[in-house]
Amino acid sequence: MTQNVKGYESIKPLLYPESVAVLGASENKYKIGNIQLQALIDGKFQGEIFPIHPTADQIAGLKSYSSLTDVPNSIDLVIFCIAYDQIKNGLIECAEKKVKAAIIFASGFSEAGEEGKKLQLELAEFAKLNNIRLLGPNCVGLVNTSNGLIGTFSSSVLWVPMTGKRGVGYVSQSGAFGVLTYMAAAQHGVNFNYFISSGNEMDTTLEDYIEYMVNDDEIEVISGYIEGAKNPEKLKLAALKALEKRKPIVLMKTGRSDAGSRAAASHTGALAGSDKIYDAFFRQNGIIRVEDSEDVIAFAKLFNPNRLPKGRNTAIITSSGGRGINEADRCESYGLNIVELSEKTKTEMRKSLPDYASVSNPIDLTAAASFANTEFFLDTLKVLVNSPEVDNIILTEFPHSWDEHNKYFQEFMTVAKNSDKFICFFPFPLGDITYPKTTPILVENEIAVVSGALNPVSALAQLVEYGQFLDRYQPNEMEEVFAHENVVDLLTPNATLSESEASEILARYGIPTTQRFVVNSQEEAIERAQQVGFPVVMKIDSQHIPHKTEADAIRLNISSEDEVIQAFDEIMSNARNYNPTAILNGVSVQEMLPKGTEIIIGAKCDEVFGPVIMAGLGGIFVEVFKDISFKVAPLSRKDAYALLEELQAKTILDGARGQAPTDKEAIVDVLLRVSQLMMDHKDKIKELDINPLIVYEKGIKAVDAMIVIAEENIKKELIGG
Repeated sequence: MTQNVKGYESIKPLLYPESVAVLGASENKYKIGNIQLQALIDGKFQGEIFPIHPTADQIAGLKSYSSLTDVPNSIDLVIFCIAYDQIKNGLIECAEKKVKAAIIFASGFSEAGEEGKKLQLELAEFAKLNNIRLLGPNCVGLVNTSNGLIGTFSSSVLWVPMTGKRGVGYVSQSGAFGVLTYMAAAQHGVNFNYFISSGNEMDTTLEDYIEYMVNDDEIEVISGYIEGAKNPEKLKLAALKALEKRKPIVLMKTGRSDAGSRAAASHTGALAGSDKIYDAFFRQNGIIRVEDSEDVIAFAKLFNPNRLPKGRNTAIITSSGGRGINEADRCESYGLNIVELSEKTKTEMRKSLPDYASVSNPIDLTAAASFANTEFFLDTLKVLVNSPEVDNIILTEFPHSWDEHNKYFQEFMTVAKNSDKFICFFPFPLGDITYPKTTPILVENEIAVVSGALNPVSALAQLVEYGQFLDRYQPNEMEEVFAHENVVDLLTPNATLSESEASEILARYGIPTTQRFVVNSQEEAIERAQQVGFPVVMKIDSQHIPHKTEADAIRLNISSEDEVIQAFDEIMSNARNYNPTAILNGVSVQEMLPKGTEIIIGAKCDEVFGPVIMAGLGGIFVEVFKDISFKVAPLSRKDAYALLEELQAKTILDGARGQAPTDKEAIVDVLLRVSQLMMDHKDKIKELDINPLIVYEKGIKAVDAMIVIAEENIKKELIGG
């Protein structure tokens, strides 16, 4: 392994070192330095181990060295079992020895205040200059079960069985929670190839390890626990590559609070809580978001790269009516379709099942099938695998009396192996008798067996969603670029632009807006109203009054000169009373549009992901119904259409109750142009609202708009952007 390795391969010494030194090794079995050393020995690490201790000649049967530089051999990885104030000297030794990687357990860095943060930055820069890749600090280390590298003081990872499913990697931004997930997975029959606790992410981040696992041919499922993305652009690129390789990324994301968004000036800013944006980012890039560690484990057990579900239509085979109904309810709640079986399918089942069995879905074989008539399971499967309306088959029970020699079991396996249906068994959790003796054979033959304690129905729904995303996914779809005029002259720093200014920016980007004129007298108002054509809309135009309805500074359906005069006086008076210090540009006279479907399109520059685009039901109801969806910019045309498909109001857009469908192509065009505007000026535009945007059967027009500009002396550094 040479130094200066580029990209994800540079972290290989952390996972596949040929030699490991334990800095701070101890003869005291209760100290971390001894626990870590013993973990490497007990894990049967497939490389050299060098204890580092200032005076000991030997620890745990291994020759000890007083310093890293005294070790005669090269060292790939150093595990720091020392206090935070000794880390700097340890890294200096690493640099002298040309060590490639280090794991730092110690806390007392960025999580401990400004001094700790300063030290962390200093050490990170030193490590970077000396080509040392770091894991941590403030972490519990890592485990690689492929080479026996137990690089953690949490030796409890050695207490779990190692006979489960392989091909799963796990990285966690929480140490203790990650260890618990690792242990729970092993107890449920999943042995992670990698467990990595990323800690403070001084150098390497969760995204680095995901990228590494995407490129590791031994890994089929990438999973993890994330509190916040440090490098969303790297995560996006890794996710897209994972889609091409058909490797699911399954992440548990915590922190659903929208705190901090309430002070935003626009609708978009108020509604765009960080959790919604993470949701959007995950959906957009095919990342599977789960709610708990059980979901990670269940998905890993269900996933088979050679056999993905082909759809949502699901049939349930049960020997308990109550259990079948319970699973059916659960399936429907997670978006699986408990399909109504065709008469042909029911007729075929009746040929072999008794009258007291139910051939409706869920199919209740009754308790007799589990004891006296186990052939009912086989007979039912034979019918369902030939039923075109069924994609997935769930068994809630399986005969415990069957063994590998049972003729029914042998035929059952043959039928299952030769079918393209997704067949799975979700046994009721009953301790030591949860799984029948044939479970290992079922799993070997691609029938997933997942305890009901892990909520496998939720995982199946996620797997179906993932399969459908893969079917739709088209790599290298680029965002479109539109010709536009320069708008820099209108981006007044630290201002909420007036409607006329915001609308001018939209117009320069090719977004249709209403015809409008800003006037400062009754006479000019009458002249412009006649030019626009009655009826007209009149409203205040001011940077300081963005919400005109609240100020009672808007009038609709103005149809005569007298009404123009009255509206002009009322609007100016109400605006002055609402905000006496506001600078009033005048009254905007604009065309009154015919009735159409009101939507909102907005944007926000998120501190993590950069520009984010929003769409939803518009007008005054946007914050009432909150029927909105988000995508992270830049948008492709596919992203824009997907954003609309996620709305509950999509039925309105498609033409509900005999109404003509709206011009969705026009909406998509506006979404793409807003995306480009935000990407072009992501260091200047904080928030943007077009509300309402009225869409017709043909055509679209922006009625009202607001844009918030950042302070001139603040240019956000978007991580990964």
